[in-house]
Amino acid sequence: MPNATEYVVMRTERPREFVNLTERVREIVRRSGVWDGLALVSSMHITSAVYVNDNESGLLKDITAWADRLAPPGDYEHHRTGETNGDAHLKNLLLGHQVVLPVTRGDLDLGPWEQIFYAEFDGQRPKRVIIKVVGDAKPPTGPHSP
Repeated sequence: MPNATEYVVMRTERPREFVNLTERVREIVRRSGVWDGLALVSSMHITSAVYVNDNESGLLKDITAWADRLAPPGDYEHHRTGETNGDAHLKNLLLGHQVVLPVTRGDLDLGPWEQIFYAEFDGQRPKRVIIKVVGDAKPPTGPHSP
């Protein structure tokens, strides 16, 4: 059973940033040798999120505004520990920590507008995303195949 595990390391330029990971994940899936299976994309940080949605600038602004309404920057109990990123932890809970995506015929099986995003809410330092691909290899073809 083929599988692959890779880490994408990035450092955002701003404290809050959305990074489209679709093509990076697609390339990892293609290199994995998995023909039919699943790809897990997971943030390794609790102040960021991974989600699937449309890559449209108005929607990205809407997501930011929505997350700020539900978890606004401000004073949180978490800040009593010396941290200042309480809202970033809550935004992680809103958008989700990871996604599991189908792999079909050796490629991500996404809908026409689906894109994979890493949403950073407390950035400007190195962060990691793990991509794990598992599944079955392409079945053999030819005169000697079952």
